[in-house]
Amino acid sequence: MADVMTTTVASVSASTPVQDVASTLFTAAVRAVPVLDADGALLGVISEADLLPVIAATEPSGRRWWRPRHIHHVVPSPHPGARTAGELMSAAPITIGPDATVAAAARLMRERGVRWLPVLVDARLVGVVGRSDLLTVFLRPDAEIRSDVVRDVLAEMLMVSPERVAVDVADGVVTLTGELDTHVDAEVAVAMVHRVEGVVDVVDRLTWQVADRPETIPVRDLLH
Repeated sequence: MADVMTTTVASVSASTPVQDVASTLFTAAVRAVPVLDADGALLGVISEADLLPVIAATEPSGRRWWRPRHIHHVVPSPHPGARTAGELMSAAPITIGPDATVAAAARLMRERGVRWLPVLVDARLVGVVGRSDLLTVFLRPDAEIRSDVVRDVLAEMLMVSPERVAVDVADGVVTLTGELDTHVDAEVAVAMVHRVEGVVDVVDRLTWQVADRPETIPVRDLLH
């Protein structure tokens, strides 16, 4: 994530007037801005969709100087009388850490219906990542993705001979076919391939020689 996120981020404080928030969005050409305290800690987020109904309610008809992009329906604001960023912001934004993979960020955006994620370290904003940032990674050639899977996951982590698992990649979708020693090996392989940058999905066609014993360590523990 650190390789693709934007580290120069337009932001506002909780005391910033709503009109100035709109000006920041317009000047920076962004669809959302983080609200930060004096130490750079994230307090909340304001999007164009949050701002539009408030601005519309305070401006005379026909004199709107700021217009959001690609928002066609105005949803009533939950804070119609908001005058500052602190009163208007969403106080529980969806965030992600810099060590997360691009694939994880893409899944989170899709699942939560957002286009933009603040990147935090110890509650402090260190950058933001948007859908356009992710495209640079998801456009990786299939051959590069396959090389990473074979070398980093199978050879280095699982120490699996190349002839045991066939790796096919088409448009970022990785298909794994073959037999590993245990069920846990197969689960770990699939989980780690999901983390390879540029992987859109994994088709699991792996089998295993022996079932796992009851004391087998859970896959989630092996990945931490």
